[in-house]
Amino acid sequence: MLMKLIPIAAFFASLFFSVQFSDAQSATELQERARSFMQQNDFNNASLLLKRASIVEPNNIEITKDLALSFYFQKEYDKGLEVIKMIIDKDEADDQCYQIAGNFYKQLEQTKECEKLFKKGIKKFPTSGALYNELGDLQWAQQNNEAIRQWEKGIENDPNYSKNYYNACKYYHLNADNVWSILYGEVFVNMEPLSTYSPEIKSIILESYKKIFIDEMIKKENVAPSKFSTAFLQTINKQNLAVTTEFNAETLTMIRTRFVLDWSNEYAVKFPSRLFDYQRQLIQDGIFEAYNQWLFGIVQNLTTYQRWVLEHSVEYNEFTRFQSGRIFKVPMGQYYRSAN
Repeated sequence: MLMKLIPIAAFFASLFFSVQFSDAQSATELQERARSFMQQNDFNNASLLLKRASIVEPNNIEITKDLALSFYFQKEYDKGLEVIKMIIDKDEADDQCYQIAGNFYKQLEQTKECEKLFKKGIKKFPTSGALYNELGDLQWAQQNNEAIRQWEKGIENDPNYSKNYYNACKYYHLNADNVWSILYGEVFVNMEPLSTYSPEIKSIILESYKKIFIDEMIKKENVAPSKFSTAFLQTINKQNLAVTTEFNAETLTMIRTRFVLDWSNEYAVKFPSRLFDYQRQLIQDGIFEAYNQWLFGIVQNLTTYQRWVLEHSVEYNEFTRFQSGRIFKVPMGQYYRSAN
């Protein structure tokens, strides 16, 4: 009798594990189908599938996040918040869980709870650029200038999260800090060259250069708060005599070429900069003018820019190939905004 029972027990054990495997597969398939619906903006069907998936795998963080997001896009903020709150305190919860939950609080206009949650998330994930950016956005919406501290912390601790550069660039532009609106703006457009925000930031960079030279802001800005800013201004100031009444992409190409060469000789070791290294590489490859046309010409005068592209098609095509084949990343440790 015992000999007969053993195969039967083995059969039920194998059946149990087979069912478990099948359920796991079903949860994955349900989630994939739900994401397909979400891509088609069919969030109602996505929610139905994700609810089924969450029953199969109740501890699957990714499924729970997707379910919360499907409610977010349906503007069912109370339901979404209820879902994401079930996992926010779990050890497996990542910074995106806090980001999603915070945005529910934001939509529900529960500002204090939202700020409290983002700060809690930052404490748990101190290198999350996304959470610093979200907290900064929240504070800025309340006209709280502490926002810039969050964006700066995001840049310092997570230098390849682009949104902090975007917000910091706009903040410094509003506060007439032309050095950092230029630097942060140029990093952003290189990180997100196809972003719909890039034309706005390119215009800010161009305007900031004009203020430095044409509006004679250099003397005022020599009280810059960091040694890096001072070095930047002293180096760019050497090109002040090169500026004529016509301030355009060609002028800036000349100014910035000389700047990069001077910086390489005087400050490259003391202040390593991925941005300036990138510019130097473009100069060496003979495509720096095309880069400056892409950066400045396109926002200054579209007709002139298009004419330049037609007349310099080989150089411009080489630049676009170069740009499309690279991802712009900033190494840790190249943060110089502080006074030290």
